[in-house]
Amino acid sequence: MKTSRPKPRAAASITGACLCGGVEIEIDTPVFWAWHDHSEPSRRAHGAAYATYAGCWKSKVRITRGEDLVSTFEDTARKQARSFCSCCGSPLMFARGRSPKMINVPRALFGGRVGREAKYHVAIDQFQDWAYLGARAGPLKGYPGVSIEKARKVPPAKAGLFEP
Repeated sequence: MKTSRPKPRAAASITGACLCGGVEIEIDTPVFWAWHDHSEPSRRAHGAAYATYAGCWKSKVRITRGEDLVSTFEDTARKQARSFCSCCGSPLMFARGRSPKMINVPRALFGGRVGREAKYHVAIDQFQDWAYLGARAGPLKGYPGVSIEKARKVPPAKAGLFEP
């Protein structure tokens, strides 16, 4: 008689949540990969310069609370589906038709480590010139908790350098 063995679980898992906490997602770690997506659809869906995702096998992603709050937008033209919390609007999952066994989860939903650093960039050619690039910043006087980018120091021009 043949007995079926349970699927082996990941060494660890991590739980993340939407902004309101109504939806909880658990993923097994380490995730398959992590990346920054600069494409226009992801920028618009997240309302940000780019979205950072953790890519997981669908079998490694579970909604542990609030499944009834999950709404999905089917983008038939791009063959993509984006799920979000119907209460607070937080993006929850992103699926691409060309990768039917994978699900992409916004990295920001998780406070802890997912097992991969986001070292990859998708659609880098769509990078926006207004995106923050890590310039030095300091406190803005009179506005607690607000920082302002510091002006870059430009070396003084040497006398006669640009003269004919």
